[in-house]
This record gives sequence, C-alpha cells and structure tokens, in this order.
Amino acid sequence: MSPSRLIRGRPGFDAPLPKWIKPCLPTLVDKPPVGDDWIHEIKWDGYRVSAYLADGKAKIRTRNGHDWTSRFPNIAAALLKLNVRSAIIDGEAVVLDDMGRSNFSELQADLSRHGSEAAVMYAFDLFLDGEDLRAKPLGDRREALGFLMRPSSAVMMSDEYTGSGADLYRVACEHELEGIVSKRIDAPYRSGRSKTWLKTKSILTEAFVVVGYQPTSGAVRGALANLKLARLDGGKLVSVGNVGTGFSDRVATMLRAKLDAIVTPKCAVPGLKTKGAVWVRPDLQAEIAYRGTTAAGELRHASFKGLVED
Repeated sequence: MSPSRLIRGRPGFDAPLPKWIKPCLPTLVDKPPVGDDWIHEIKWDGYRVSAYLADGKAKIRTRNGHDWTSRFPNIAAALLKLNVRSAIIDGEAVVLDDMGRSNFSELQADLSRHGSEAAVMYAFDLFLDGEDLRAKPLGDRREALGFLMRPSSAVMMSDEYTGSGADLYRVACEHELEGIVSKRIDAPYRSGRSKTWLKTKSILTEAFVVVGYQPTSGAVRGALANLKLARLDGGKLVSVGNVGTGFSDRVATMLRAKLDAIVTPKCAVPGLKTKGAVWVRPDLQAEIAYRGTTAAGELRHASFKGLVED
C-alpha cells in the first residue's frame, strides 16, 4: 500500500469517524514468541489512548472510551500538526523520567492538577484514515502511520524491534521496564483481547484495594510512610501487607489528599490492627509491582505504580 494514498482525495475520505472503536488488547504470556512473523515493542507504562482527528479537531479517548482531551492538551495540539485530515491513531500516553522510562505514578500526579503538559504519546497503530485500515496487515498500518508523523516532542512513533523478542525482553528486565509487547506483522486489527498481540511482563503487577495508610513520623504535611493493601478473596478483603516505595513526595502528597477524603474509623479488613494507621473506605485500587508473596500472603518487594483509573 502506497503511503501517499492516505492523504489524497478518494471516496469516503471525509466520512464521519465513529465516536469510539474498542482497542486491541494484548494477551499475557510467559515468554515472547519466536519467529520472523513478529515485531516487538517496549510496553509503555501509561494510559492507553486513541486519538480521533477530524474537522481540524483532535479528541483523545481512553481504552474505555472516555474523553480525556482536556487532560492532555499538549498531545492534542501536536496531533493537529500530523500529515492527515481524518484518522484514528492508537497509542499510549506517558510521562518519561530522566532516563527515558515511562513513570505511571508521576503521570497520575501530573493529571491530578489540571491536565498534564509533560505527557507524550507513543503512537503504534493507525486503524482508520478515511478508509477502514483494520483489515490491512500491521506492517502496512505502521508504514502508513510513519508517513503521518511529524517532528514533535509530544507525539512520537513507538519503535519496533524485528530481532529476537527474548533479546528485547532481556533489555526490558535489565532497565526495570514494564515488559514488551509482541505483534504479528501480518495480522489485521481486532478489537478486544487478541492473541496476535502478546505481552510479556518483566515484573508481576496487580491491582489491590487500598484500605489505609501509615503517616510518616514528624510534621511533614501530606507525607505518608506506606499504603495498607488488601485483595478480595471469597467475598472478603484479606490483607496483603504494605507498599512504601514507588512514589515521590509529589505523588505521596496527591495520594494523601485522596485518602484523607475517604477516612473511616473502622478498617475494611476484619481483625487487621496496626498502631498509628489511618483507615479509609475501600474505594480506591492501586496498581502494584511485586516479586511474589511470602508464606503469610504478603507482597514481596512491592512498589507502587499508580491508582487504577478508567
């Protein structure tokens, strides 16, 4: 498919875009697939988004279809500079640390204000551009996507790796990245969970219920020492221990404000007692990275990644 076809007039080019198309989601596997039919990408740790471009406007939707355009003003502005009049682009909105790694908790802290000016979008698929491209192979869709890109610090194309997935996975582990996503180069785009997209995680991640927190000692306003976590088991909340790493002072302040708004005198976990703990209603879930559990069921080497939203 010639990329130039994507910007020339043709029947249906200016047809209205659908309000939302459910994105393709990868299936979790233990190790990357082998073979020349696969490409591999870094798994970005942010919010999955789709950009809808039409009539000189950009709309950014989450994986569940919510309109988050106002939360990513710099991404929306950069999208309007792409070489296209009408399109739907699939990607991930992230905030990068000083080593170029995506940091989900810092992204959430940014968004807790009035939108993130620091967020960038890594685009990795184009599935509508005047005509429906979802039946085209991934290789063709990425070729077309590359043609639309313009130099920008807010919207970039996610790099692909055509070598060994095991090699890229090893790099992801060494640099403490989320993992990798492997995609069939010849596969069409299919909404929902797919086996033509596979994710291999370098660490375990899971959402746990936040049932309380431990304030730090001293008079540091907004600080907290750890979060008290639980998982639902047989209809009851069971403690899985604490998490006290993975959040900066800025993130801790954001968390403290949210938690202080839902303080309750009684712990949601029956029988759990911790001196000095502040209990909260079990309204929030936190995404936690960890290395396994102890014999008592507590998380080992737990690290906070962010609150579950959308």
